Amino acid sequence: MQYKIQGETLPVVVCTLEAGETMITQRGAMAWMSPNMKMETSTNGGIGKALGRMFSGDSIFQNNFTSQGGNGLIAFASTFPGEIRPFQVGPGQEFILQKRSFLASEASVNLSMHFHKKIGSGLFGGEGFMLQKVSGNGTVFVEFDGSVVEYELKPGQKIVVDTGNLAAMSASCQMDIQTVPGVKNMIFGGEGLFHTVITGPGRVWLQTMPISAVAEALRPYFPTSSN
Repeated sequence: MQYKIQGETLPVVVCTLEAGETMITQRGAMAWMSPNMKMETSTNGGIGKALGRMFSGDSIFQNNFTSQGGNGLIAFASTFPGEIRPFQVGPGQEFILQKRSFLASEASVNLSMHFHKKIGSGLFGGEGFMLQKVSGNGTVFVEFDGSVVEYELKPGQKIVVDTGNLAAMSASCQMDIQTVPGVKNMIFGGEGLFHTVITGPGRVWLQTMPISAVAEALRPYFPTSSN
């Protein structure tokens, strides 16, 4: 599989597959393709994995696209202004993703549910108990909101992140929450009650415009229904 990411504000990843190669996507991700791409909808791993994907923010069913009779072309478009990033998954190279960020991957990549071990980070960390984990071998394409900033954390090094800005992290990182200090800061600071704390070693991807923040900013401009 070869690919090229095109576009800036609303990017698309265009993949070229050899005969017999398969890409897995969430429903609705395909933008265009060559006529020799065969589509098959499946739970990909049975009902257990399908339910795990549902709880982590994706659909129960996934679409498999296979190139038949020669090279094929298929494109997957983003659904929100931001970036599409490729991640190379392999032994010791597993990643934790925010909900709904999985766009597409090679068939050898496994998407599963990631459960917060610490109840605090699950309840107050901004994404709930469930995130997404990618493992296996191959390339996965991830959709982020806004621009992306990366940090490499050393063992024990921490970074404090506002809710929703954490896009992805190496599976070797640890996630927890901390309370915003001071009652006045909590009430009038506008930063909420909790922050997410990521501890290395590993790499962290932070997004500048989480869709939840955009929705909150636009809320005052939506007309309210009156009875």
